[in-house]
Amino acid sequence: MHRRKNTGFTLVELLVVIAIIGILTALLLPAVQAAREAARRTSCVNNLKQIGLALHHYHDIHQSLPPGWMAWDAASNLPHVEDQPGWGWASRILPVMEQGKLRDNLIVDTLPITDPRNDAARVYLLPNFRCLSDVGRPTFTLPLESDPSQGLTELATSNYIGVFGTMELDDVLGSPIGVVGRGDGSFWHHEACRFADILDGLSNTLVVGERSARYGYSTWTGAVPGGEEFLQRVLGITDHPPNHPGAHLDDFTSEHPAGVNFLLGDGSVRLFTPLINLDVYKSMATRAGGESILTDD
Repeated sequence: MHRRKNTGFTLVELLVVIAIIGILTALLLPAVQAAREAARRTSCVNNLKQIGLALHHYHDIHQSLPPGWMAWDAASNLPHVEDQPGWGWASRILPVMEQGKLRDNLIVDTLPITDPRNDAARVYLLPNFRCLSDVGRPTFTLPLESDPSQGLTELATSNYIGVFGTMELDDVLGSPIGVVGRGDGSFWHHEACRFADILDGLSNTLVVGERSARYGYSTWTGAVPGGEEFLQRVLGITDHPPNHPGAHLDDFTSEHPAGVNFLLGDGSVRLFTPLINLDVYKSMATRAGGESILTDD
């Protein structure tokens, strides 16, 4: 009489197999995550390149970049930093980003962003303005400056903001009617920057950079007066190095472990690490600072 041979696993063998699978998974997972992040970063670079092409096309048509944001006093028609309609630089380049239908059919740019006729436009999601590494929501509620527990309006999220320069955005608040809120970067209030105004050289000047929703939400629509840090939602400054642990809303940040992607005036895109020299970083945020730039970051 023959006994049937037991072909099953013993408990020890099963535990060994599970341990091996666990080790292989632990070794493979970082590589998979790294590959996914590389793909997301490539997508982010392509987004910025598309924005760069659109800005150059816009400049060819209008002989300037778009203003950082438009706001004027309705009674006098003079510029006023904290007034309406508020539409920002990104909303102006939509026709040259194959978003002419959005621009023509949804946006009434002579009316405030919060006007009911702009309800659909201000929450319209533009994939070219979202980084795939970012985990922020497609839209966000802009809090009231006077009471952040209350919401002012809902806005579409963007991960790309214009460079105001090295000056604090809050410094232009309170400017009287007729005074333009100027920065030393490529985008500021009411006025348009020409490439000829970028005396430091297009290849040495930052134009657009990343903003992570983890540090605070930004939008492509524009600056909504009365909202909490409303100017910082469309523009940023080089107060801290990229991805600095103590970054504020107005800084440039990303979810890329290696650093933050920036669009330069010549249309190129470069990644800057947190280790970049702060003086060099700030000098690249100005349009006419007269600095001599030499950096490998």
